[in-house]
Amino acid sequence: MSASKSNSDKKIVYQEFGNDNSAAIERPIQELPPQQQNLRIQATRTGRKGKTVTVVTGFQAKPETLADLVKQLKTQCGTGGTVKENTIEIQGEHKQKILEIVTKLGYKAKLSGG
Repeated sequence: MSASKSNSDKKIVYQEFGNDNSAAIERPIQELPPQQQNLRIQATRTGRKGKTVTVVTGFQAKPETLADLVKQLKTQCGTGGTVKENTIEIQGEHKQKILEIVTKLGYKAKLSGG
């Protein structure tokens, strides 16, 4: 076999460990329109060394959509924030402001917690 032919014509018959095919196993995220999503908005301090963070959960959207939404929320609240595992965290207590913003965008949202 020549060197160019051996690399391009390799067929794996059996492989227990090695090349990771996580892209084939990964489930696609089904993105629902905003009207069909039920969001929960709550302010929490647990696990954040006493700092208050507003958490928005219940998203069924692609990471790109969440990144755009968190950018918009951060600018309108005037604070920092991030996306973690399909939840949005905004620094500070901004429950009412975030509720107004997401309802204007067409999401169904409720305030959760005290």
